[in-house]
Amino acid sequence: MTQPLVVKVGGSTLGSHDTALEDIAALHAAGRRIIVVHGGGNTGTEWLKIHDIANEFVDGLRVTNADAIDVVTAVFAGLVNKQLVADLRGLGAPAFGLCGVDGGLLETRQLDQRLGFVGEVSAVDARPLETLLDAGYLPVIGPVGFWQDGDKTRLMNVNADTVAGEVAAAVGAAALVFLTDVAYVRDGSGDNLQELRPAEVEGLIAGGAASGGMIPKLRAGARAAEAGVGCSIIDGREAHALRRVLDGVELGTRVTV
Repeated sequence: MTQPLVVKVGGSTLGSHDTALEDIAALHAAGRRIIVVHGGGNTGTEWLKIHDIANEFVDGLRVTNADAIDVVTAVFAGLVNKQLVADLRGLGAPAFGLCGVDGGLLETRQLDQRLGFVGEVSAVDARPLETLLDAGYLPVIGPVGFWQDGDKTRLMNVNADTVAGEVAAAVGAAALVFLTDVAYVRDGSGDNLQELRPAEVEGLIAGGAASGGMIPKLRAGARAAEAGVGCSIIDGREAHALRRVLDGVELGTRVTV
């Protein structure tokens, strides 16, 4: 059985002009096994504002207090997830929506008390994904996990890039592709990086070349690469960028050992 492709999509690239979902549906129809991980930070921000809950980020991670986790779960595991599933099914793909709580997929622990209910992944149970893939479905994962905090099981906000990297490593993915809104990762001089080693990631972060949402993306790419999964960070706004990079066109930045 061929190893799956993991694709991370986010609100920064999805839109009326975007071809990512069209590419995913076409690849699945052609026989590729695909797992989609999605973000949706912009939608989350809008709904937090509606509920008058502060938006604050630290190193690209959303601070998530007790009020925010309810909204985050409703938006990421609900609204955004189900809209993506509906869109993919409209394109003929048998999408199946779930989040990291379902089937015990993403066990987490609290990353930092300052961040509140933000989890770092401590274990991935890939069995639900393997079951869905074997049945011909296209899993679509919303970035909410669980934390077994003593006798309480808590919902946790998990960065979607982190989820993608951990899932890719756990399933031994054929490749991991991040669809983002920049053409390349850049070094400290502002030059485009076509290739990046995992050992170089922390230097880019410490030097300020990588900041904000690029930080978890690079760390997730390094995690996947160290597990033997080739990773590409590409501009998802380009027409058919996903299919092109899988066809061997040199796009964006590759993270590889």
